Amino acid sequence: MSPFPIQEMTLPVALSGTDVIGQAKTGTGKTLGFGLPLLERVVVPADVEAGRARPDQLTDSPQALVVVPTRELCTQVTNDLLTAGKVRNVRVLAIYGGRAYEPQVEALKKGVDVIVGTPGRLLDLAGQKKLDLSRVKALVLDEADEMLDLGFLPDVEKIMNLLPAKRQTMLFSATMPGAVIGLARRYMSQPTHIRAVSEDGEGATVANIAQHVFRAHNMDKPELVSRILQAEGRGLAMIFCRTKRTAADIAEQLERRGFASGAVHGDLGQGAREQALRAFRNGKVDVLVCTDVAARGIDVEGVTHVINYQTPEDEKTFLHRVGRTGRAGNKGTAVTLVDWDDIPRWQLINKALELDFHEPEETYSTSPHLYEQLNIPAGTKGILPRAERTRAGLKAEELEDLGETGGRGGRGGRGAAAAAVVTEERPARTRTPRQRRRTRGGSELGAEAGVESPAVAEAPAAEVPAADEPRRPRRRRTRVTASAVAAVAEAAVAEAPVAVSAPVAEIVVEAPAVVEEAPAKPKRTRTRKTAAAAVVEAPAAEAAAEAPVAEEAPAKPKRTRTRKAAAAPVEGAEVVEVAKAAEAPVAEAPAAEAAPKKPRRVPTRKAVATPIPDVVTGVVTEAPAPRRTRSRKSAAAAAPEPDFQMAPPSEPVRTTRRFR
Repeated sequence: MSPFPIQEMTLPVALSGTDVIGQAKTGTGKTLGFGLPLLERVVVPADVEAGRARPDQLTDSPQALVVVPTRELCTQVTNDLLTAGKVRNVRVLAIYGGRAYEPQVEALKKGVDVIVGTPGRLLDLAGQKKLDLSRVKALVLDEADEMLDLGFLPDVEKIMNLLPAKRQTMLFSATMPGAVIGLARRYMSQPTHIRAVSEDGEGATVANIAQHVFRAHNMDKPELVSRILQAEGRGLAMIFCRTKRTAADIAEQLERRGFASGAVHGDLGQGAREQALRAFRNGKVDVLVCTDVAARGIDVEGVTHVINYQTPEDEKTFLHRVGRTGRAGNKGTAVTLVDWDDIPRWQLINKALELDFHEPEETYSTSPHLYEQLNIPAGTKGILPRAERTRAGLKAEELEDLGETGGRGGRGGRGAAAAAVVTEERPARTRTPRQRRRTRGGSELGAEAGVESPAVAEAPAAEVPAADEPRRPRRRRTRVTASAVAAVAEAAVAEAPVAVSAPVAEIVVEAPAVVEEAPAKPKRTRTRKTAAAAVVEAPAAEAAAEAPVAEEAPAKPKRTRTRKAAAAPVEGAEVVEVAKAAEAPVAEAPAAEAAPKKPRRVPTRKAVATPIPDVVTGVVTEAPAPRRTRSRKSAAAAAPEPDFQMAPPSEPVRTTRRFR
């Protein structure tokens, strides 16, 4: 087996300890191009036994560091390095987010030789003093252009500041923009730029990948993809989408059509993402719908078709998507579906990559040229026949509980892990039910509560209602029936065989609905007609108050006079006669029974004083007349005539304005 061009050109330079910038097409073996020099620089116990190193060179701190942009690429590189360093027993650890901290911290304490990680988790552990990078001899930035595009440049610079100044630095990527070259000049010492060219020429993509570009309508794309997936000789297939929502929707539609599909996107937890990738590698799922997080570094053997369901953002993303097939010399097929709105974007990509698809051909799921170019059998429909549904599916792959710290829901997130835990059934409650108290309209008088009421003890046993007697509905009294209820209550008190001193509230046997006391009478509001009669009856009421009464009558509510009642005139002679009839008893009346103080009234200018007698003292006082409101007509008639003669109004002067 001969090495790839990038490996053949990079290995001699990298093994000598020189900084390297490697650039090659996707799927041409860049991982081993930097992996083998890293493994050679690491000192392990096998080297001490063979005599190639001294015992004092052994350490448990990391000696090499590989920084990658995505979690999927982190696991991919880790597996490749473990395979290559298995003979020397090199300890390789993957550190990335979405997993629990504790297992990674425990592995660091035991000792690690090579670390492969994402920038975020590396900085977290380094900030907690759990990760020591002071012994690192070699640094590799894989997919350096992607880290710059995702905004990882500040994190990468922080990581580089934690490393020793004397080290070997290597940058590898399929595309090398100017920002990566600027980063190399700041942090690398006289790097060697290696750009490997394959035997098939200067094309941007590998020559053994067949390119197909179709102009398709968005509503017809699911049907079109379903028929492409039934092409002859199709193995594993990857479908790329721009958004997470589209990826989840297409995966669900394909599953309903009978295909064994899985999804990988950012809204899934890390456990669900790794479950889909394991099922895809193991063959349980043959269609993987994903976003651009799986477009870099994923190396799965047997991928024959790559479908761009949505047009990529730029030419670099297009290269990495298409590079998932046709790897390591194998052949593959790439199909790109361009919507009408994405034609300008696609034309820019086509021009940058120097392709021959400037005007994609309009294609539908029933177009004859689609069947001819992709070798789709005639009569194929958008639903997979049941005889061909032989895959186990995503559910056949076990979902691993990773102790995720940042799952955002979906299958495999924290919600799914919590639902998988079987909860124990709660024991039955043994507490006695709550005892209800007797209500006023109840039929039983304390039997439920277990307490005998005093009314039952005093009343005869013959008058107690039976337990099976139906409960009477509660009665509500209105104002009209209040006086009648009071009369019935007095009759019940007179006929009951109990002492007269017993309160009415205890007589609940004969008339349970009349037990309540009559409510207080509502406050009365005088009208204008009754106010005049109330003034004459006031002295008689004061004289009657002096008579001895057994029980004090409740105080009457305060009455409010209206305007007409205050204005009613009272003859002075009649007031004097009433005062003489009362004489001394009226003067000796207690202050508590005096008439309430009248509210102050503000007289108007033309108000005529009306004499009103004082009931207690008999002195006639002049009260001001109520305020009258004039209308416009009455005010004009009451106004005095002026002594002078007003001049007639002059005619208005007309003015003209010139408009310019």
